[in-house]
Amino acid sequence: MSLSASLFAGVSGLRNHQVRMDVIGDNIANVNTIGFKASRANFQEALVQTSKGAGRATAISGGTNPVQLGLGMQVASIDKLFQQGGLESTGQITDLALQGSGFFVLSDGTGTFYTRAGAFGFDANSSMVDPSTGLFVQGKMADASGNIPSTAQIGNITLPFGQQDPAKATEVIKFANNLNSTATDSFATLSSAGPTNISLVTGKAKDGVGATHTVSIALQPGETVLQPTQSSFSGTNPAALTLTTGTSLKNDLGVTDFTPFSLSLDGAPSSTLIGGLSDTSTVGDLIAAINQLTGVTAQLVGGELQITRDYAGEGSKFNIQSSLSSGSGADILDRVFGIAPNARLSAANGTPDHMLIVDTMTLSAPGVSNPPGPQILTPVYDQDTGMVVGISGLGDSGVNIEGNVPLAAGTATIVTEPTTHSSSITVFDSQGGTHALTIEFTKQFSSNTWSWEVKLPNGEAAVSGAIGEVSFNPDGTLQTFTGGSPMVIDPRNGAENMSIRLDVGSVGAYDGLTGFASPHTASIINQDGFTVGILDKISIDKSGNINGIFTNGISRRLAQLMLADFNNQGGLLKAGRSLFQVSANSGQAVLGIAGETISGSISSGALESSSVDIAVEFTNMIIAQRGFQANSRIITTSDSMLDELVNLKR
Repeated sequence: MSLSASLFAGVSGLRNHQVRMDVIGDNIANVNTIGFKASRANFQEALVQTSKGAGRATAISGGTNPVQLGLGMQVASIDKLFQQGGLESTGQITDLALQGSGFFVLSDGTGTFYTRAGAFGFDANSSMVDPSTGLFVQGKMADASGNIPSTAQIGNITLPFGQQDPAKATEVIKFANNLNSTATDSFATLSSAGPTNISLVTGKAKDGVGATHTVSIALQPGETVLQPTQSSFSGTNPAALTLTTGTSLKNDLGVTDFTPFSLSLDGAPSSTLIGGLSDTSTVGDLIAAINQLTGVTAQLVGGELQITRDYAGEGSKFNIQSSLSSGSGADILDRVFGIAPNARLSAANGTPDHMLIVDTMTLSAPGVSNPPGPQILTPVYDQDTGMVVGISGLGDSGVNIEGNVPLAAGTATIVTEPTTHSSSITVFDSQGGTHALTIEFTKQFSSNTWSWEVKLPNGEAAVSGAIGEVSFNPDGTLQTFTGGSPMVIDPRNGAENMSIRLDVGSVGAYDGLTGFASPHTASIINQDGFTVGILDKISIDKSGNINGIFTNGISRRLAQLMLADFNNQGGLLKAGRSLFQVSANSGQAVLGIAGETISGSISSGALESSSVDIAVEFTNMIIAQRGFQANSRIITTSDSMLDELVNLKR
């Protein structure tokens, strides 16, 4: 053993603590370097000198430990610590920060580099680069439709700034939401009354159908002109007396049974009892008792008592019936009217106007469904005269038709307005020209069925498929849609004909047009055409998709950044300028997409700050300083001991 061993141990401590200080100094120097990853120096024991080996235990003694002397220390490794740095917002779209694992991939055309520093930009050729090094950012370019083919190669990202994005003609128009199944805007007006005496038409057609209604009024086949008459019954008293109001029911006519008799009108199930008469009552008292009942009038006509229905009209509907419960042979019905016991008075001899009213419809708006054949309408009778003074049933009974005098034979014309709903959108031709297109829905006769027609206000011409029909199931889902497969429009400006498909949803589903009894909300929600545009700005999402926003309002994917990851990040070689390269112990780069094959994600408009923790570095600096100081003391102390050794010769 010699003092030189301690000297050399101290020297190794000084030298390697200086290395640690170099590492700490590099970390602190890069405390504000974006994407920088801190390093640390790890020490290990250097040479070991063995003076005595270990002794094995025996039967009479225990084992002995080896005697070894360390000869200093050395740097075991300088590790790169890939801890996540904080994110600093910059607002610059091309500033990119990684959260989680992964590296941006850069290339100079011959070599590949990897970095966490994402302060990128574009050069004069619109290539995405690292401006500090001139290295090209690597990714995959999208095709003209914004798709990235599976066979696309990784290479430089170059965006078409300043270049035109060609126009695209509209190919699909998409519809959504509801057409009101109960809607009606079908106000009715009298266009011509002719000789029919119709004077007033009001209301709306409940079916909502717009049409011209030709209303024909005529007598029923085989009928002649009939004036309405009233149902009446004139009795013939058995005593053959000429009755007066003073004729006694008992003394003159022989009535002995004054049991009340019932009187019913128009076949009603209930009847009214006519009572309150006695052996002192007269024919006048009987007349007064009957006249208490609304709808009939009793009076003396030709010396006999006559009961007349106040309502003139058809006897089978407007009749008089009466009966007695006692069935006595000397009751009022027998002695006054000459009705046999247990028989019934029945008067059904009235007649109304006999008219046949027919409605023939002609559609006022284009439709696919044919209108129904002639419809029989219902006469409306005057309650007193039995004459036809109105008509019901037109427009599903929503329209009220009246006349000032009884209606007469002839033809009248009544117009009902169509029920419509429309939606508009701007479509584009092959040259990028814009065209206002409106699709108007018009209600049809079939339940929950609408026709549709394309309206082009600026001279364009519909070549084919511009009219059709849509119908809905009872549950409001789409049942059928005809026309528009496709719809062809001539833009009349030199561009190609536009072939447009109408997407109204799936049959039996609610993903497009629906037909519920709720307000109209049906509209054109989208079309896929656009005019020519120039790339105006870009955006970058968390998966690294670079989306271009064009002056025509179209957004389309232009490229996608590729990331790299490694089995052993610590094995990467630093190449300076915040770059890394593959080494023998890092493994080959695994290329992929952020959030998919690479777990990290990308934040646009931010940079990853240095991962250096200044508090930790200052603490390590103190430890390194103390280690250096202690090792220097070893050297000075060993020197003093050598000095004493030299002085032994004195």
